[in-house]
This record gives sequence, C-alpha cells and structure tokens, in this order.
Amino acid sequence: MPAGSAPFCIRPRGVVRGAVLTLVFTGVLATAAATGVLPRQESASAERRAVPARTPDGATVDSAALSRAAAAAMADGKSGKQAAEEFVSRSGDRWGAVYDKREYAEFEQALDGTYTGVGLSAGRSGEGGVRVTRVQAGGPAERAGLRVGDRLVSVDGRSVEGLSVSEVVSLLRGDGVPGSAVALRVERGRAVWTQTLRRARLATDPVTVRRLDDGTVLIRVAAFTKGAGTRVRDAVRAAPAGAGVLLDLRGNSGGLVAEAAVAASAFLDGGLVATYDVKGEQRAVYAEGGGDTGRPLVALIDGGTMSAAELLTGALQDRGRAVTVGSRTFGKGSVQMPSALPDGSVAELTVGHYRTPAGHAVDGRGIAPDLAVGERAEERARTVLSGLGGGS
Repeated sequence: MPAGSAPFCIRPRGVVRGAVLTLVFTGVLATAAATGVLPRQESASAERRAVPARTPDGATVDSAALSRAAAAAMADGKSGKQAAEEFVSRSGDRWGAVYDKREYAEFEQALDGTYTGVGLSAGRSGEGGVRVTRVQAGGPAERAGLRVGDRLVSVDGRSVEGLSVSEVVSLLRGDGVPGSAVALRVERGRAVWTQTLRRARLATDPVTVRRLDDGTVLIRVAAFTKGAGTRVRDAVRAAPAGAGVLLDLRGNSGGLVAEAAVAASAFLDGGLVATYDVKGEQRAVYAEGGGDTGRPLVALIDGGTMSAAELLTGALQDRGRAVTVGSRTFGKGSVQMPSALPDGSVAELTVGHYRTPAGHAVDGRGIAPDLAVGERAEERARTVLSGLGGGS
C-alpha cells in the first residue's frame, strides 16, 4: 500500500480451499490514511465451519449463531450485515469485524498489492485539515497535477472538515470501481479549484531499498503484501558484504504472515518466528534456512508497527538477531477466522493470539524497543548500526 495507508493482512486462499490455516495480521481503520485501500483485520483463515471463537476476555462467539442471526434479520427484511455487526459488537470481540461482499473482495485484492483509488495518501495537517502526504507516480492524482502539501477541501461536494481520515478514505474510494469519477476540491496557497479524477486499479510498492551515504542498506517495508518478503530477502542477498541493514518497519500496518516469515528468513537460519493458538491448539510459524545471520541489523519500530510487522520484530528481537530502536509497537496480535454469512458478507471472529519466540504476548501490549527513541530515531538507529560494525 502507499505510505501512510491502512493496514493489511494475510489472507490465503486456504479459506476457499479449506485445510490450510493461515494468519492475517493488519492494522485498524482509525490508523488508515486516505490511500483508497481498506485496512486488514488480523485473521486466521481455515475451513469454513461453525466453531466458537474465543475473544480476548474469554467469551465466545459462535459462528453458527452469528449466521442464524443474520439469516433471521434477512427474513424480516433487514440487513444481514447490520445484524452481524450488532452481534459481534455485543460479543465483546474487540477485533471482530464484518465486511460486505464488495469490501471483502477489495480486502483480498489489497493482499495482492493492488487497490482502486486515485493514487494519493493523505493525513491530518497541523491546522486540523486534510493534506496530501504522498502522490503515487503514474496515478490519476499525479497526472492531474496534485502535489504533496495540497489541502483537500471536499470530496464529491462533501466537506472533509470534521471527518476522520478513515471517512475521507471511504469518500475517495467511493464504489471502488475503476473508471468511476470523483471530484476533489483542492486548495494550494491562495488557489482553490475542483479537479475531477477517475479511479484506477493501482499497484503498490510496499518495499523500497536504497544505499545511504555511509554504505548502510535501508530497507523500508510499508506493508507485507504479496511478494514483500521475497523483496526483502533479495535486497539482503544483493547488499555488499559487510554492509549493515537498517530495516524500517515504522508505520507498517501488517499484511500476510507468510510474507513476514519470508522476510525473517532473510536474517535467520531457520527456526521459530512465532507461535499461535487456534481453539486451544498450539501452532507455529518457522523461518526458512539459509538466511544471513552475521550482517549487522537494526530494526526501526514505532506505534504504527502492527501485526505481521510485530511478529517479525518479535522474532528478530527475541532471537538476538537485531537491535530494535524507536518506540513501543501497536500491540495487535490476534488470530481471527472468517465466517461466510447468508447475504454474502463475511465476519472475522477472534479465535486466538500469537506470541513471540520467547513466549511474550503481543496483543494489547506491543513490543518495547531495545533503545527507546522519540525524535531523530533514524539518526540514532544509524549510530547503533555503526557501533555494530555496519556503517562508517
């Protein structure tokens, strides 16, 4: 996803085929920026069947009962999705969520590194407005001449004043159909104008790699979408001998757990990445063998580091492979299972939680860095890396 975007997840096709259990870790909508993509609920998908889901406080949500409630609502002419949302809300499952058919389809498309939107990221400005924070190269916004720093006044005639960033995301996304039009009222200095854009299917670039002036290789991972783990591993293999790696996971809202495990394999020679429980049964995620275990490594983290990114952080920290610098991570480590409802919508219900290799719970706690740094975190991280022999 573009920078500042809502988090992602892991959503393997096992939910359709059954048999294969996979995890989906992602951020929450409140942290999303206006990128035109949906956030991901952390989730574990498996064969669809009626099973009770354990919520963080020990309560259970029976997926069969949820389905019956939705069916009853539809029989009365009401919305099955709304009934499911009320059911999940009453259950006490704080990470539970319900998606309609379109939302869930886009939810899965985002895992492949694509989204429908105008190609911009936005965030709150100091004055309380909404400003463009990134313009994707080649996207509709760039072609229309929008720039970083432009202020969004309205979307399709609706003022964005007082709206949350996630509400602005919804307006920008609209119906999510490529080619559909959206009118943006934009302010730049004293100039104000209305620009009509057409949404497009855009590819994201979740991994960026560059060499710093001291020889350090900076690998920034914005989200663990499909292929991100391999990109990290390839970047490490291509790095010059002896060069240190600064792995920037700040603002990483999560993604596919399988991709986080591949990324871990770039730095570990096999072994445990995380454990998790589903309905009381303990499972584990392992790294592949053959990783670079000697290259100096520092991981940058912050409160926007979530889910799959926390899983990777915990593995590198617990196994003594990296020094972590920054601030405590978000604390999203739940496992959820999708359940299809009669109207085609999908409910994600919490069924378990994951732990780091040393057995530390992440959900609701996050991961504390080895070196807590507020401002100038990257500068401090480079200093630490230099002390490890990875920079000049």
